[in-house]
Amino acid sequence: MPRLEDPCRGLPGENDGGDPPQPLPSQAIGVAVQVSLTNRFALSLVGWMRGGLAHVNIVASVVFSGMSGSALADAAGIGTMQIKAMTDRGYPLDTAVGVTASSATLGPILPPSLPIIIFGMVTNVSVGALFLAGLLPGLLMTLLLMGMVFVLAWRKGWRTDMPFNGRAFGVSVLEIGLVVSFPVAIYVLISLGLNANLSIGLSLGVLLLLDVIFSFSAVLALLTPVLRIGGMTLGWFTPTEAAVAAVIWSLFLGLIRYRALSAKTLSRSVMDTIETTASVLFIVAAASVFAWLLTISQATQMLSESLSTLTDNRYVFLLLVNLMLLVVGAFLDTTAAITILGPVLIPMAAGYDVHPVQLGIIFTLNLMIGLLTPPVGMILFVMARISRLSIEQVSLAVLPWLIPLIIALAIITLVPAVTLWLPQYLGLVR
Repeated sequence: MPRLEDPCRGLPGENDGGDPPQPLPSQAIGVAVQVSLTNRFALSLVGWMRGGLAHVNIVASVVFSGMSGSALADAAGIGTMQIKAMTDRGYPLDTAVGVTASSATLGPILPPSLPIIIFGMVTNVSVGALFLAGLLPGLLMTLLLMGMVFVLAWRKGWRTDMPFNGRAFGVSVLEIGLVVSFPVAIYVLISLGLNANLSIGLSLGVLLLLDVIFSFSAVLALLTPVLRIGGMTLGWFTPTEAAVAAVIWSLFLGLIRYRALSAKTLSRSVMDTIETTASVLFIVAAASVFAWLLTISQATQMLSESLSTLTDNRYVFLLLVNLMLLVVGAFLDTTAAITILGPVLIPMAAGYDVHPVQLGIIFTLNLMIGLLTPPVGMILFVMARISRLSIEQVSLAVLPWLIPLIIALAIITLVPAVTLWLPQYLGLVR
């Protein structure tokens, strides 16, 4: 594999080495999941709906995506707790596995995403624009997955898992508002003439004070992705260092702020992280060997270049790209696929008037769907380990949940505004 020189291209700051950034996603999740703050928030927000714990599973994935940026980390971290919680409440094991695996694909779409960082690096596309481009598709995927839960709840007669609590729901909405207002407050203070560091310090101090006074359940946990993205954007730390910052922040929440993490649970979390990470890395190692063979044989390059001879139509080209990436994602590790195909497809897409930012999100979502398909779908292996099911059983459990993901992929492919509107509105792309 070629040496990757600048994992932060498009972001201020320098990387601490030449290899692909490794943001320690499993470590951040291993700590954060044990704190269990997000579940309380998600239960108040969506737990009262029919199929409540399945909705909670999806919302928890949205929150943890900001801590990990990795589908495997989300699947391993959330799966350990959510699958047990759902089966204890009477949900079928295959449903718990399916919703956990499919919602884990939100991690690399919503910022900060490791695959998007690597895509921006190898294709010289703005990482900041890619981050913003993933927000609306991530929201679309969340709504479609929750829609799938509504359909299953209606067909199978699932009841609510807790009564509706108007006060708790209102507090959860208020917490979201506070987190959203944090970067807005920083922007306003900077506009008034304060320097960036002072503006961030004042805004964070006020938020911490409000959290202490009103004892919010998840404001500081929800703030984790904001701190990571902001820190990388300002050049305070690289993606690898951002993961370390997430671990330190999670430890602060668990040990000091909420006092929900003991030495025993922390040590168990570390051991679970080591075991899960090791098992996944064995699969990554095997996939990397296969990627090396494809690189040496130039099979993927020949396949990509052959697309340009098949059609002059933009939408037919995108259809062929989607089909190719779905197949490639089922066999190749995500990083290897991006590194091999990204530089090849970007100039080809330009000839069809496909914006590289849109292609980046299409690229990432295809590869995330590939993680859910055999024979090398690594989320399947993670789910099999957690649920004690066979790969075949996990594959069948995940199959219905591919429907909302394919629908999201079709919308993102056919409607460029879904990915391009926000970065264009903020002036990051033309």
